[in-house]
Amino acid sequence: MSALLGLWPELRDTCTSLGLMLSVVLLVGLARVVAQQQLHRPVAHAFVLEFLATFQLCCCTHELQLLSEQHPAHPTWTLTLVYFFSLVHGLTLVGTFSNPCGVMMQMMLGGLSPETGAVRLLAQLVSALCSRYCTGALWSLGLTHYHVSERSFACKNPIQVDLSKAVITEAVCSFLFHSALLHFQEVRAKLRIHLLAALITFLVYAGVCIPEETPEPTALRDNLPRTSSLPNYETIKFYCLSHPACMILCYNSPSKLIQRFNRKG
Repeated sequence: MSALLGLWPELRDTCTSLGLMLSVVLLVGLARVVAQQQLHRPVAHAFVLEFLATFQLCCCTHELQLLSEQHPAHPTWTLTLVYFFSLVHGLTLVGTFSNPCGVMMQMMLGGLSPETGAVRLLAQLVSALCSRYCTGALWSLGLTHYHVSERSFACKNPIQVDLSKAVITEAVCSFLFHSALLHFQEVRAKLRIHLLAALITFLVYAGVCIPEETPEPTALRDNLPRTSSLPNYETIKFYCLSHPACMILCYNSPSKLIQRFNRKG
C-alpha cells in the first residue's frame, strides 16, 4: 500500500500531462470544425488550419519533452506516447503539414503554389511562437511538479557530439522519413498513418539509443535534456546540411527522375 501511495504523485502528474495534451487536441479539433464552416476564402482557410495544426503539434511536443525528461533511462513509456500521439496527429490534422519540410516537399512536387506555400509557412511560424507563450502560461499554473514558469524555451544545442557525426545521423533519419513519405503516398490513408507513426517512433528510439546524442526526427521533436550550446553558424550548417539536402536527394533520386521524365514524355 505504501508503494502505491508513493507512486500516486507521479501517476497524477502523468495523467495531468496527458489530460492537457488531449484537451489541446479536442480544442483544436473544435476550432478546425468552426473554421471549415465559417471560412470560405482559400487563403484564410489554409492559414487558419495550418496555424491550428502547428499549434497542436508544438504544444503536445513541449509536453512530451517534459515527460521524456522525467525518466530518461526508461524511454518505453515516452516512445509509447510518441506512437500514440503520432496516430492522433495523423488522424486529426488531415490536410495540413505542420512542419516546413512538408510544405517545401509539396512545393517541389508541384502540389502547392509558391503563394500558398508561403502562407502555410507563415502560419507555422506564428503558431510555433504562440504555442511557446501558451505552453509557458500553462506551466506557470504549476499543475505538476515539473510545470515551472522558470523553465526556459531558449534555443539550445540539439546535439552533444561532433557536428559531422550529428549531421550524418540527422541526415539518415531525415532521408528515411522523407523517402517513406514519398513511397507511402499510394498506400491507404489509415494504413499510411500507422506506418508513419511506427517509423517516427523508430527514429526517435534510434536517436535516443545513440550514445550522448539526441537527434531531432523531422515530424516530432522528442528530446532528452539539452545542455550545451553551439555558435549560430554551426547550428545553421547542421540544419542546412541535413533536412533540405536529404529532401532534395529523395525527390531527385534516380527512380523519381525517371518517373518525372516518363510523365513529361
